[in-house]
Amino acid sequence: MDADVIIIGGGPTGIAAAAELIKRGIKKVLIIEKGSLTESINKYPKRMVFFSTAENIEIGGLPFPTSNVKPTRIEALQYYRKVVAYFDPNLLLFTEVTDIKRKNGLFHVNTNRKNTYKAKFVIVATGYFDFPRKLNIPGENLPHVTKYYDEPFKYSFSKVVIIGAGNSSVSAALELYRHDVDVTVVHRGDDFKKTAKYWLVPDLKNRIKEGKIKTQFNRELTSIEEGKINVKNLKTNKQEEIDADFVIMLVGYLPDVEFLQKIGLEVSKEALKPEFNENTFETKIENLFLCGTVMAGTKTETIFIENGRDHAKVIAETIKSRLG
Repeated sequence: MDADVIIIGGGPTGIAAAAELIKRGIKKVLIIEKGSLTESINKYPKRMVFFSTAENIEIGGLPFPTSNVKPTRIEALQYYRKVVAYFDPNLLLFTEVTDIKRKNGLFHVNTNRKNTYKAKFVIVATGYFDFPRKLNIPGENLPHVTKYYDEPFKYSFSKVVIIGAGNSSVSAALELYRHDVDVTVVHRGDDFKKTAKYWLVPDLKNRIKEGKIKTQFNRELTSIEEGKINVKNLKTNKQEEIDADFVIMLVGYLPDVEFLQKIGLEVSKEALKPEFNENTFETKIENLFLCGTVMAGTKTETIFIENGRDHAKVIAETIKSRLG
């Protein structure tokens, strides 16, 4: 099945791109997604509430109905599924794109199913949530270590160490504490990140004052073993141990740099940001666009669904003008 536009990634910005193209009369749109539809949201904590209001993450001009100001993960999964059903793009799920080559003005998109799909335009909207940041320390891949937090129940009456101090860590620490978990937060800095959800921080700080949630700031994780972690005290330079039945590493996520380089894009060494036109979101490869958080590099806090959906509108207008 060939298309006018192939979108790689079936998350909110990939869906937004498909919706904006179809609204402009471009019907031959194919979304290729290596997991399920909105795979990244499927991996969010089961009882997560979005930072944004429903109006800010609705796409395609379709209202996002919710009984709350800030929608839940379940509501988002339902909403984006309904958006896809409404606009009805072609879908190829559980299929990974392995390479993209341009030949004679057409993109040849290869997949792990050994199939090749052709299109005049390609939009890469792969996000970053599939690629947790690695610390490259001993024990990082042990069975009791995870880089995603889902729900608290399996951790009840155990000792859990959370590595990191951002949004995910704040939410997880509070939820775990309220389900009889002995929680310790470990972080290189001297406090929680300023970008942490402001309405949760006072609650967290009060639980810390009460001694119900423990913190170990100015500590760098050096290794993980069965039953404990080893950290370096950045103020004293000494090694310390912290008991841990489970370790949840919430230290951020990165775009798939290897894939971006493989398809011919340049990625900055430090920021890991791919090269693209800031006005059109087109890369140096003509008719190949980036959309959403895949453009953020290490600064993943700079791009959200809110601005990703705006990227989709600009890209759709550009493609429409070129198709004539």
